[in-house]
Amino acid sequence: QVQLVESGGGLVQPGGSLRLSCVGSGFSLDYRAIAWFRQAPGKEREGVSCITADGTTFYVDSVKGRFTISKDNDKNTVYLQMASLKPDDTAVYFCATDYGCSWYPADYASWGQGTQVTVSS
Repeated sequence: QVQLVESGGGLVQPGGSLRLSCVGSGFSLDYRAIAWFRQAPGKEREGVSCITADGTTFYVDSVKGRFTISKDNDKNTVYLQMASLKPDDTAVYFCATDYGCSWYPADYASWGQGTQVTVSS
């Protein structure tokens, strides 16, 4: 059974940093991609970043240069390092897995429960 658990969210001031973690079980990162999505109140879920099984990374334009996705296959964990955070980054962040990267939430069958990130002074 595929399971994902996110952690690392919290309250941070504008310009600050956070590192999110997504721990997977029931599958191997050697064969699957992991994507990070976020959903702000009243808005649709949007893709933020994705890393493929071979380590290729993708970012939405709004986070390029500020967010970095990485993974540790031995720990079956994917990280999202977020820097220079802005109030617009406030959302619940989810990780999801599939065999490739996609920006469409409907393409992912397995999701974590989400972790709240709030950027505010």
